[in-house]
Amino acid sequence: MSSNDSSNRVISGMRPTGRLHIGHYHGCLKNWVQLQHEFECYYFVADWHALTTNFNESSKIEDFTFDTVVDWLSADINPGLSTIFVQSRVPEHAELYLLLSMITPVSWLERVPSYKDQQLKLADKDLSNLGFLGYPLLQAADILMYRAGKVPVGADQEAHVEITREVARRFNHVYGREPGFEDNALAAIKKMGKKAARQYKELRKQYLEQGDAEVLSRAQALLAEQQNLSVGDSERLFGYLEGGGRIILPEPKALLTKQARVPGLDGEKMSKSYGNTIELRETPENVEQKVRTMRTDPARVRRTDPGDPENCPVFALHQIYSDTDTLEWAVQGCKSASIGCLDCKGPLIDNINLQLAPVRERAKQFEENPDLVNTIVVEGSEHARDVARETLEEVRAAIGLSHR
Repeated sequence: MSSNDSSNRVISGMRPTGRLHIGHYHGCLKNWVQLQHEFECYYFVADWHALTTNFNESSKIEDFTFDTVVDWLSADINPGLSTIFVQSRVPEHAELYLLLSMITPVSWLERVPSYKDQQLKLADKDLSNLGFLGYPLLQAADILMYRAGKVPVGADQEAHVEITREVARRFNHVYGREPGFEDNALAAIKKMGKKAARQYKELRKQYLEQGDAEVLSRAQALLAEQQNLSVGDSERLFGYLEGGGRIILPEPKALLTKQARVPGLDGEKMSKSYGNTIELRETPENVEQKVRTMRTDPARVRRTDPGDPENCPVFALHQIYSDTDTLEWAVQGCKSASIGCLDCKGPLIDNINLQLAPVRERAKQFEENPDLVNTIVVEGSEHARDVARETLEEVRAAIGLSHR
């Protein structure tokens, strides 16, 4: 795969922690579903990542992996549109992680914001292992393995994409400087044809003299249109544009997504660790029971006390699940105390159950047919491994480990 193809490829993963909840759907899966109609998407269950903080609870990972995939499929991640796989079924990830570790300074890993943050949040866990320190680099290997141009993340995960970019840049700098690089690049330019070659040279000169990002984009677009260049020549010319060496591992970009903050039953962010979730496959009866016992505006001690919807997690869920008329009814009723909290919860229960109904229906076929789920994972992992092998062949060749 050439750098000019990477912009169409998306990669993302999720640790297996059991059944997913509506916070996962609105914060992540809903976006994944949309992306699969626009890009070549790879979605993986990050079971090795689960070991970085839960190495002593590994017996649950296999079942949690199954639950995660079932929920993805139930949320409408389509294996015909996306490649669904399990990280540990593609052992090439581990080799790329090892090779990247040879050029990555330890200080880069120690400065990742989530490193110290997780140490504070997970103070009850043993995080002194090398795997925990290195997990941002494993994430980098996960991304760079597929030469993905885009990584959908929330703002809190942008730092992980940035370190991936730094690792790719360092790798290309160290190993992309092949002997006779400039001569090879000039020879590749001639293969473009006279008109395209002239345009490429002019755009490269403008970019190197002015540093104009728009000019660089135009030059990259010109390269992407070339049909008579080998992958190696394309990589050389992408690197030559910026005056460097051959680009072996393209730098990905963070695809920042607006992540809805889904409140839990207690008003805090919905999280399994808080025990305040509504699962994607929750039964209608459980949804009703959970919503009915949700915390509401503390100002409404009595039924006749007026409240403020902005202080109520029930209303925050209304904003996700209810239409405009229902929202207006809830606001007016709460502020005037013309409706009680249980009255307000009724339409919300109906709306959540209405939207979860097709998820439950799709889930049923996968729960009853685990072999189908396994087939999807095996086929997706085989496809992912084919792509991973191609990347590793080029990485080994660049380092000098082909041993041919």
